[in-house]
Amino acid sequence: MTSFDLADLERIVADRALADPGQSWTAKLVAAGMPKAAKKLGEEAVETVIASLSQSRGELVGESADLLYHLLVVLKIADIPLAEVMAELERRTTQSGLSEKAGRAVE
Repeated sequence: MTSFDLADLERIVADRALADPGQSWTAKLVAAGMPKAAKKLGEEAVETVIASLSQSRGELVGESADLLYHLLVVLKIADIPLAEVMAELERRTTQSGLSEKAGRAVE
């Protein structure tokens, strides 16, 4: 089992965001701004869904990694630390998912 976690990836994204956009995909995405990064996140989400339906473990692992990476880039651009998202997840674990959904405003 690896000791690498999302906090490690968040630090790498933050470091690479400061690099030359000609030398770093992360820096290029950050320089392009939220519209480009959000579009890539959406593409990766769709590719993850497709991989999950293909029942190919390797494809699903790879697309999931792409999805998490692009999510962290979007969070970086939005200046939202991963810890804030993790705190929200932790808060949600204090009740069942069905109760949590029932407590949301109707959209």
